[in-house]
Amino acid sequence: MSLSIWKGACLAAAAAISLAIRPALAADSIPTKPEPGTFKLGTEPWLGYGQWDVAASKGFFAKRGLSKVELVNFSEDKDLNAALASGQLDGANVASHTAMVMAAAGLPIKVIMLLDFSMTADAILSGKDVNTVEDLKGKKIAFEQGTTSDILLNYALQSKGMTIADVTPVPMPAADAGSALIAGRVPVAVTYEPYLTAARAQNHDVKLLFSAGVDPGLISDVLVVRDSVLKEKPGQVLAMVEAWNDALTDYKANTAEDRGIIAKAVGSDLASLNTAFDGVRFYSLAENKQVLQGSYAQKTFLDVEQAATKAGILSSKVDAKDLIDPSFVEAAQ
Repeated sequence: MSLSIWKGACLAAAAAISLAIRPALAADSIPTKPEPGTFKLGTEPWLGYGQWDVAASKGFFAKRGLSKVELVNFSEDKDLNAALASGQLDGANVASHTAMVMAAAGLPIKVIMLLDFSMTADAILSGKDVNTVEDLKGKKIAFEQGTTSDILLNYALQSKGMTIADVTPVPMPAADAGSALIAGRVPVAVTYEPYLTAARAQNHDVKLLFSAGVDPGLISDVLVVRDSVLKEKPGQVLAMVEAWNDALTDYKANTAEDRGIIAKAVGSDLASLNTAFDGVRFYSLAENKQVLQGSYAQKTFLDVEQAATKAGILSSKVDAKDLIDPSFVEAAQ
């Protein structure tokens, strides 16, 4: 699905659902008991979304009274985005810039919670003949357009006075980019874990050339929920926030066990991903209460917006106050 077609789907979905901006619920008005029925959450095989797999495996959804949570897996951003825009999903795990693009396109959603920052778990990989960002000039680079990989590549190029016009994009899913590098089809690839670790394990000449940690939060992920779901099933949304925190609390106490659950969910083995996990920072409920309206809204959001605009992914400004709804984080226990 092209970006223009996806934006059209967002606009159509927005009209079908509601064009009105729903004010954030007061935290004390959110029901503490989840409504009956299934909550459908769009996700991808990314370590940063792993606490949902822990929650499913260890019964934290049921503990919070959710009748059923369906984790709907996608391999590409565009497919997940289209499913959310068409109303097939209640919510989704998306990158910060993706939430902005959705909002700018007219999709009625809110950012409910900050999930993670990627530090070294999103990166540009290169072979032995590419040693600096300056060496990217004129090179073929495999990456998934419109995604976090696109943001990171553009940011790296801009840091050295270059633009995407200085390289040759080779569009492909993030899951395939590392393999293209290993196979010699391209000298550079942009991807994320577990694909970074897999590529480096296959060829020891492959190295991390540039990672998201140069600007913490540049590559970050959030939970977004459609406005209609916030209105119709606020108790479910609150329970989802609390289940994430239950899982993260368990993860901190049983790290090896829960990393095993996450590794299996993303299709890898724990032994090869142990160091990869160290490149992801998960955000707890307590941290969300502090940063969602604080440093995330006031700094990270603006940094991501600027990077997405420079990359040509975001075409209009988005107000953090309109997109972020902190009421569920505030109400969660």
